[in-house]
Amino acid sequence: MGRVALVTGGTRGIGAAIAARLAADGYVVAAGYHANEAAAESFRQKTGIPVFRWDVADYGACESAVHAVVEAIGPIDVLVNNAGATRDGVLHKMTPDQWRAIIDADLSSCFNMGRQVIGPMRERGFGRIINISSINGQKGQFGQSNYAAAKAGVIGFTKALALESAAKGVTVNAIAPGYIATDMVAAVPQDALDKIIAQIPVGRLGRPEEIARAVRFLASDDAGFITGSTLSVNGGQYLA
Repeated sequence: MGRVALVTGGTRGIGAAIAARLAADGYVVAAGYHANEAAAESFRQKTGIPVFRWDVADYGACESAVHAVVEAIGPIDVLVNNAGATRDGVLHKMTPDQWRAIIDADLSSCFNMGRQVIGPMRERGFGRIINISSINGQKGQFGQSNYAAAKAGVIGFTKALALESAAKGVTVNAIAPGYIATDMVAAVPQDALDKIIAQIPVGRLGRPEEIARAVRFLASDDAGFITGSTLSVNGGQYLA
């Protein structure tokens, strides 16, 4: 039996590509989702990967979900914290709810999920935690003070947890995608999208599969000497 991987936000976009890539490489994969049941069921039927529904912003729900995954397919060796959300707005118009919702969904979720798996990983002497940050957590973005703060926080969280866990055989890394061709980016007006692409030296959006390949590497034994790092996958748009 292969190693067990859990991918949050794993039934659409980047998460679906990550889950499918890991499954193709022999991992036993579970995919989490929160709201879109139709998309999750379509993903399950297409891939055969079991799906579990919970809210990553809710600590108790994360605890229950991880217990359900462990019961269904085994102890988690690889956790990919991919789930997230956006609620954009300039700060002078942003509501407390907009702020809290994104901090909880994009940053607190890493604690909520990591807290469930880190103890068992340390006990077994192996683990891979891969947190999906963002180019906008590295460089900032107009109208995204909540999202940029959360994704920057993911990078700091990654570094601290990496230091805590390295001696126990657990690596913790982040990936900071640039603009990727997902439904979220597709919703951007075409004129704004054209301006974004003009800022990307390779001249195109990234593909979800390109993020999935980065996750596959960081999850592998080949990446055992890499921890606390942030891998930027952004076509040269921001050079960290």
